[in-house]
Amino acid sequence: MTQVQTLERSDMEAVNKAWSHVRGNLRRSAGQRLFDQWLKPVVLIQGSTSEAVRLGLPSSFMTQWVKNHYSERMLLEFRAVLPDVVSVTIETMSDEPKRVLKAEPEAAPVVLPQGERPIFDSRFTFERFVVDSANRVAFNAAKAAAQPGVPQFSPLYLHAGTGQGKTHLMHALGHAFLEANPEATAIYVTAERFMFEFVQALRNRDTHAFKTRLRSVDLLMIDDLQFIGGKDATQEEFFHTVNEFMSSGKRLVIAADRAPQALEGFEPRLAGRLGSGLVADIKPAELELRRAIVVRKLEDMPAVAMPDEVVDLLAARITSNVRELEGALNRLVAYANLSNETITIDFAVATLGEVLRNAQRRITIDEIQRAVSSHFEVKQIDLISERRAVAIARPRQIAMYLAKRLTTRSLPEIGRKFGNRDHSTVIHAVRRIEDLRSKDVEIDGAVRALMRSLEG
Repeated sequence: MTQVQTLERSDMEAVNKAWSHVRGNLRRSAGQRLFDQWLKPVVLIQGSTSEAVRLGLPSSFMTQWVKNHYSERMLLEFRAVLPDVVSVTIETMSDEPKRVLKAEPEAAPVVLPQGERPIFDSRFTFERFVVDSANRVAFNAAKAAAQPGVPQFSPLYLHAGTGQGKTHLMHALGHAFLEANPEATAIYVTAERFMFEFVQALRNRDTHAFKTRLRSVDLLMIDDLQFIGGKDATQEEFFHTVNEFMSSGKRLVIAADRAPQALEGFEPRLAGRLGSGLVADIKPAELELRRAIVVRKLEDMPAVAMPDEVVDLLAARITSNVRELEGALNRLVAYANLSNETITIDFAVATLGEVLRNAQRRITIDEIQRAVSSHFEVKQIDLISERRAVAIARPRQIAMYLAKRLTTRSLPEIGRKFGNRDHSTVIHAVRRIEDLRSKDVEIDGAVRALMRSLEG
């Protein structure tokens, strides 16, 4: 065996060992049920190296789901074991089977007895969900659905874009419902899994067992409903399941990426049934909510010191969805730990450069000044003047506040843009507006409206 072959074999063994470690961590954090459904099928593909790890899955749907939910986590997990890892790619296995590396033997999976409670993700509880006007109705509806007694509404239909908190609320609802009803039973399943099990039952001529299992529980939750669009047989079975739960007064909770009437490839009668309960949407998180989410996540990381300006950077620039925001935060913390660096604004920009470049367009102080002058009907030049009348000073303070929250400019830079004012004047303005927002509804409303228009 040549020296190169020896090195390659040693590299493969290191990756294989790391993969066993990563799988174990994923099983513990995700829970056995979630792991078995989505992560257990993931395999390590031959050709992976300590710099570029390749993982495979049997279907494109599973590949996309794991990418959306676990790509960043897997990269961090691998880097914790192999610091040289640059990338972790998740691929769909072709019909021509690729050689895979068998991980070291795993402990036998835990088989849950019949009627045992489902395992909900311990990270997703009501206490850990950050509430704001964008999600308050959905949050309160989920809490109400978890209460004992006859449900106020069924089905509860939650809809929002990717990564806005639907799955979090469903897991939180499951936790709370089983805590309040120790003898109750519940099932949480994705629509794709529902379809897979139904097709298997048809093939095995055992649809009775499938129907009995789903319809006998006290709480049934179906996630990602949009994925059964156009699947007529599956929709027919799902329609009868919905009817069964509604007629028996049991809890049914459904989540999708759009409202019932906007679902593509769904029969009108099914869309009508889904909309007959309570339909609650989760709107995209605005700046204040994004910042609150970052702060809440940092509370779970007591050893992490993160300056406010970095928190503001994350909240202002990662606007697509909450999941990407959390991913950026996790990446920043992991890089700091692995490199023994202190988290500063420069470190954050260097670490998240690509993420930030792909995020929202850069908002300028000039844009902020134009928006504020238009909103308050004052001249833009007045915002940089020496005039101290309240009609001018308050909009000026709001503009400074927005410049601090929506841009990465330093305090001295912001001061210079407002008539060469000192950075202490900017600090005073920011603190003053923060205080007024908690007391003055009109000021808070104006700030929110300006944020929406600038971020749009």
